[in-house]
Amino acid sequence: MTTTRVRDRAATRQRLLDAARELFAEHGYEHVTVRMIATASAANVALISRYFGSKAALFGEVVGSESTVRQVIEGDPDGLARRLAEHLVRQIRFGPESPVLRALDWSVGSREVQPVLREVLEQAMVGPLTAQLTGPNARARALLTSSVLMGPRTLRRLLMLDDLQTADPAMLTERLTAVFEICLG
Repeated sequence: MTTTRVRDRAATRQRLLDAARELFAEHGYEHVTVRMIATASAANVALISRYFGSKAALFGEVVGSESTVRQVIEGDPDGLARRLAEHLVRQIRFGPESPVLRALDWSVGSREVQPVLREVLEQAMVGPLTAQLTGPNARARALLTSSVLMGPRTLRRLLMLDDLQTADPAMLTERLTAVFEICLG
């Protein structure tokens, strides 16, 4: 009697993504191997290349799959500065809640994934911001806004954010709204 194992490409691909998300969040890009991902997902290591092309491309898909900032950007352009401020205050107060943000924090310095991260940030943040803006220098204003959004990640790693985490959220939101209005305007 022969047993045939049912192949489910979508389920295997999802297991690889889930395992990679958790491992990248725990160890960062450079400390995770494709063998670790394959073992954690109970999949053949060759499937990483087949489904994603490379470990870096897999990382890009993991990071790009959970972009909350894109959802913040969408909507009425008149409330964009306020929505961005509220989003940033949540990140400052609660830190990287998701495994994807933790993976990004751990891995942003890796030269191997920098091109992938640039593409993800372009698609998730800079491009959508540019599309929301009218007038001259829309892309430059989107990049300036993106740099303000990304800044707390570096500060969190280097200085911690204890003083900001305990500051009045309403005050932070008002000040950041003013900053974003200047960047976007």
